[in-house]
Amino acid sequence: MDRLGFLTGRAARAVLILFGVIVLNFVLLRLAPGDAASVLAGDQGAADPAFVAELRHDLGLDRSVPEQLWIYTKSLARLDFGQSYRDQRPVVDIIAERLPATLLLTLTAFGFALGIGIALGSIAARHAGSLLDAVLTGISVMFFAMPLFWTGLMAILLFSVWLNWLPSYGMQTVGEGGSDLSLVGDVAVHLILPALTLGLFYMAIYMRVTRASVLDVLDRDFVRTARAKGLKPGLIWRQHVLRNALLPIITFASLQAGQLIGGSILIETVFAWPGVGRLAFDALMQRDYNLLLAIFFITSTIVVVINLAADFLYVAADPRIEMGA
Repeated sequence: MDRLGFLTGRAARAVLILFGVIVLNFVLLRLAPGDAASVLAGDQGAADPAFVAELRHDLGLDRSVPEQLWIYTKSLARLDFGQSYRDQRPVVDIIAERLPATLLLTLTAFGFALGIGIALGSIAARHAGSLLDAVLTGISVMFFAMPLFWTGLMAILLFSVWLNWLPSYGMQTVGEGGSDLSLVGDVAVHLILPALTLGLFYMAIYMRVTRASVLDVLDRDFVRTARAKGLKPGLIWRQHVLRNALLPIITFASLQAGQLIGGSILIETVFAWPGVGRLAFDALMQRDYNLLLAIFFITSTIVVVINLAADFLYVAADPRIEMGA
């Protein structure tokens, strides 16, 4: 199958998966107890059933679930996410304000975790059984075992409270002015702790996967043959070992894209990072369906696109893989 046919097939699957996620998220939210009308009425101190019923009618919540789903999917086809029940603002505007912060946090943590994890895993594999391997393996187990919120709190305690090296919350210093360069530096300093906290957990995973994958490839016949031919160790490592060892890492990284976004909810809460993760938590507590569904749709789309990209990386890493498989 040619590349265009491969792309079309994978894209069609991605659209079907995304549609299934949309329907599932919508139904599950509607089955949850409580709704936006009850929350809004409680905030206004009005428990009158007539007032709550009027709110439900105004918000369209008194219709049947299939009818609400049909209206929602028609709006979604036009990329119309509606308005936030609570803020009475377009959902797109609210998410647009928060999404860059989440992408900055997750992409930084992902790049750190993947790069450092692969590097340390490769080093551990090349020195398997040595003291260095034992130390690196112990470090990876330690960071994997510690919950994200605990790591974040300990990082705040150490680097913010005791050492006073880094800020403990927010994305930038309140009232900070100055040039664009100083603003970038301020955001970068605030990013260090949350990105490291999120990245260290996944770095431990990628390190263990890389170590196991490299050790498996080192025992393959084609590596022994390359050594017997007298090829340089560096060439063998780059062209034969790492290239084949990366295949399971690509799969693992694509599958964990959704977990990385989910983990950002905890990190954004601990560090008061103004991202989509914290916004989703607040929207859930307030039963702001339109806002929550839009967040689910955008994050699901990101995960599906990442998995689609992983399919192409697989083919690039190993052209022997059948594109039609």
